[in-house]
Order: sequence, then C-alpha cells, then structure tokens
Amino acid sequence: MYATTESLATTPAVQGSGRSRWLALYTLCAGMLMIVLDVTVVNVALPAIQDDLGFTSSSLAWVVNAYLIAFGGLLLLAGRLGDLLGRRNIFVAGLAVFTAASVWCGFAGSQEMLVAARFLQGVGGALTSAVILGMIVTLFPEPREQAKAIGVYAFVASAGGSIGLLAGGVLTQAISWHWIFFINLPIGIATAWLAIRLIEKDKGLGMGRGTDVPGAVLITAALMVGVFTIVSPAAELGWTAPRTIALGALTLTLLACFVVRESTAATPLVPLRIFRSRTLTGANLVQALSSSGMFGIFFLGSLYLQRVLGYDALEIGLAFLPTTLVMGLLSVRYSEKLVMRFGPRRPLIAGLLLIVIGLVLFTQAPVGGSYVVHVLPVLILLGLGGGICFPALMGLSMADVKPEDAGLASGLIGTTAEVGAALGLAVLATLSATRTESLATAGKPVLDALTSGYHLSFAVAAAIVAAAVVIACTLMRPKSTEATEPATDEVLEAA
Repeated sequence: MYATTESLATTPAVQGSGRSRWLALYTLCAGMLMIVLDVTVVNVALPAIQDDLGFTSSSLAWVVNAYLIAFGGLLLLAGRLGDLLGRRNIFVAGLAVFTAASVWCGFAGSQEMLVAARFLQGVGGALTSAVILGMIVTLFPEPREQAKAIGVYAFVASAGGSIGLLAGGVLTQAISWHWIFFINLPIGIATAWLAIRLIEKDKGLGMGRGTDVPGAVLITAALMVGVFTIVSPAAELGWTAPRTIALGALTLTLLACFVVRESTAATPLVPLRIFRSRTLTGANLVQALSSSGMFGIFFLGSLYLQRVLGYDALEIGLAFLPTTLVMGLLSVRYSEKLVMRFGPRRPLIAGLLLIVIGLVLFTQAPVGGSYVVHVLPVLILLGLGGGICFPALMGLSMADVKPEDAGLASGLIGTTAEVGAALGLAVLATLSATRTESLATAGKPVLDALTSGYHLSFAVAAAIVAAAVVIACTLMRPKSTEATEPATDEVLEAA
C-alpha cells in the first residue's frame, strides 16, 4: 500500500537519519504552506488591491485567475519533470521562481504587472508543490512513519487555506496588501536553503526516459485551457454560453489527442499504465469531488459570514480557526493511528461522511444566525472530516505507485485537487448567484435571497462529497481485506 524500501534506491535520500528526515519533512511542508497560503491570503486582500491599482470588478478576478491557470496547467508536467530531472531540483527551482515572483507582485504598480507576476507565481507554485508528496513517501518508506508524515502534509495542504484567511486579514489591515507577497521572500529563501542542506540531490531518470515534448505541450495546453474555461467564460458568461462550450470542446479535444499520443509514444510523459491501479484512479476521483465541495464551501461560507452576518476579514479568519485546529490535531496526532488500525479506506469514508453531515447542517444557517449555534458545529465537523479523510486519501493516492512514477502521481493528485476546486467553486458560485438573483427579482429581501443562494450551494456541495463517498465504497473496494487493511497481528507488532 505504501512505498517500499525499493524507493530509496531511485529517490532523494536525507542527509543524516531519524531527526533529519523529520526536519526535511517540515521543510517540504513549509514550502507547501507558503503555496497554499497564497491563494486565500490574496483573496482577503483583493478589495485593497482593487482600490490601490484601480481594478474593475471583472478585471480583479485575473489577480486570482492568472495564478490558477498557470498552477493548474503545470502541476502534472511539473510532477513528471521531478521524476526525470530530480525532485529536489524541481522543488528548489520552484521555490526560486515563486519567491522571485512574490517580490515582483509586492512591487507591482500596475494591473498588468501584478497579473503577469501572479502568472509566474503560479508557475513556481506548480513546480514546488507537484513533487512534495512523492518526496515524502520515499523519505518515509516504513508504513507507520509514512502515515504520520502524510498526516502532517495533509494538514498543511488542506488547512493552510483557513490559516491564510487570518494571515491575510492581519497583514492587509496592519500594514498593506504588498506585504502578503513580501513575506514570502524570507520564507522562500529559508526553505530552499534547508532543502539543499537536508535532502540529497537526486539524479532522476533522465530526460531520455520521458522526453515527450508533444505530450507535454498537449497536456499543459489542455489543463490551462480547461482551467481558463472554468474561471473565466463559465463563471462570467455561464456554462451554456457559446464561448464556454467552444473552449470546453477544445479542452476535450486536446485531452483526447494527449491520450492518443501517450498510448503510442516510445517514452510517454505520462505512462497510461499508471491508471490501471483502481486505487490510484479512485483516489484521484475522490480528490476531485471532495476538493469541489470543500473549496467552494470555504469560499461561500466566508461570503455568508461577511455579507449575511457582517464579519470583517480578520473576524472571518478567526471564525475558521476551529476547523484548522481540529484538522491539525487529527492529521498530525491521530491519522497515523487510524490508518494503521483500520487501513486507509475506512477513515477515508468516515471522514467524507462527516463532511457531508457538516455541509447538510450548513443549509440550516439562517439570516440572523449565531456563530456558536449555526456555524461553529459545521466548522468542527468539517475539521473532523478533513483531519480523518485527507491523510488517508493522500496515502491511497500514492499506493502501488512505482518509485520512478512517484513525482507523476504526486503531480496528478495535485492536478485533480486544483481542477476540482476550480470547477466546484465555479459551479457552486454560479448556482448561488443565480438563486439569489432569482429570489431578489421576485421581491425577496436581500439577506434572505443571499442566504437561500448559499443554502443551495451548501446542499449541492454535500451531494458532490456524497458522490465521493460512493466512489470510495465501490471503485476503491479492496479485492480482499488482506490486500489493503493490516492484519491484527501486524498492527499489534507495529504498535
């Protein structure tokens, strides 16, 4: 299920042992946290950026969209480049690009300059984050340690967004929006320095094992066009608009050409054999669906707190802290024990069900809702569900992956998360806005119309995550109990 000791022969080693490996893990997670924080930190600062640089409401979206297009479009390619050129090389290069682009963002004095810098940030973010999970599973080949390490990573990857809400509010209100980017300079430099010191340079397979330029162009173009379609024409013009349909058709055509290319190439960029694993395929489908539900709800839940309950940016960040704390406690301290005791599939299903319950409960939050009564229980359930299921999901996504494909699998799970989040946000936001507009036109009070729109999006998000539960229960069903769940004697021996 988890990476074996064979991985160590072809992947980065750690300079030293024991404590050094955990320091290396924290270094990798620091790089991931910087990337994850960036998205929500920028969202909080958007009003200040708009006032300072004179963005219109429509053009302001490109501060986020430029990043998402580059990030989502390059994750899969970046993961494979890690396998070919060395994962530490790609990780450090990504940090350098992201850090330099962050400084450029901080000094941006025009709309064009900021959008261009944000696109470059997305390139650096993809290079950095795509290889992290692959590096972690090879640094920790022993099942118990690997489960614990993945728990730490999953907490950073999933809960970092809510930390960003708080950090963005503090930096924007206390100093200025420029500092949400400048703060990345010392963090990026320190993380790169520690990575070079703690993780030995790995050679990778070499470009001869996967130099597939046409495949790289096709998949990168397909993902970039796909993400662009979701965040721009679909969100602004609607899903049935001619431009949305045309770009959607182009995306599917590019993906079809990519599959044909990879099935015939002598050295494919993405060997299609990797999808023969039912566990890996199921984990990526679950990742896409759960990301669609969770990311959209954090965004729309923030809008509910802001527009209906009247919270400011800092109060919203504080409101989401319980989710972060609960998720952190479970991911870091207990996820490894749950995976070792029950196997990864059962915690995954249990966690997803808790998320569904939380989302259903959120549909009952009223106009004059109380944080303690109507919001806090939801956030605690989301924290419990995320803390239980996401570490298990990360482990399953790397199950049965060959050492030479670890970077590819890591980039793949990141790609499905990113595309799923973008698609979920676009769908849920569109449904919410349409419902709100319809009720407002019919004469409903503004707050009632807004709340009803949010309720619809919460209900649809619950249905999306419920679909992930169905996939986890069916597609990811083990061939035999022994194949995926530790025997009682093995658990006792490991304990």
